[in-house]
Amino acid sequence: MGKPEGTTEKAVRKRGPRAEDIARDILATQGDGTIAGIYRVQVRTLRTRRFRLSSPQPANVVEIFHTLLGIELKIGKRRLICPDLATARFLSVFARIGVDEVAVPYEITRMSHLADQLESAWHQMIMRVEPACAGLSAQMKSKVQRMLIADQREQVIRCGAGPAIPQFNQNTKQRKRG
Repeated sequence: MGKPEGTTEKAVRKRGPRAEDIARDILATQGDGTIAGIYRVQVRTLRTRRFRLSSPQPANVVEIFHTLLGIELKIGKRRLICPDLATARFLSVFARIGVDEVAVPYEITRMSHLADQLESAWHQMIMRVEPACAGLSAQMKSKVQRMLIADQREQVIRCGAGPAIPQFNQNTKQRKRG
């Protein structure tokens, strides 16, 4: 049996894996350890405040600087002053995926642990692209990486950035003196 009439040799050859399928497989292997999963389960359940990064596109350059005035996070050409290194590390992950607004935990004691988890999720996601795309073109690897970043950005945006000011318990009942 020959090839059907009107088809070319290229069309008969089996197509390689699709970028969407590779990206889906990478996210499936990470499970809830993705950036969006950590954000949804561990950040949005806390008392948070909204922080505006103003980086609607994934930033090519995200750097943390130690200056005389404190810690600065450089996103593209913008610099943001951060209260501490953990907050800068936390925000840098969201700047890399291009989130405009993000919820930042009000309790600073949790920030370092969350920053560790988010940075780890970022690096795991990026490192899994190389073996998953072994033997494929650089364009395919780049496309898979862009798809992963876009997926994480969309999921974080869906979770929302929370209130601008954290919610406080207003219960100020005082006991009666007798």
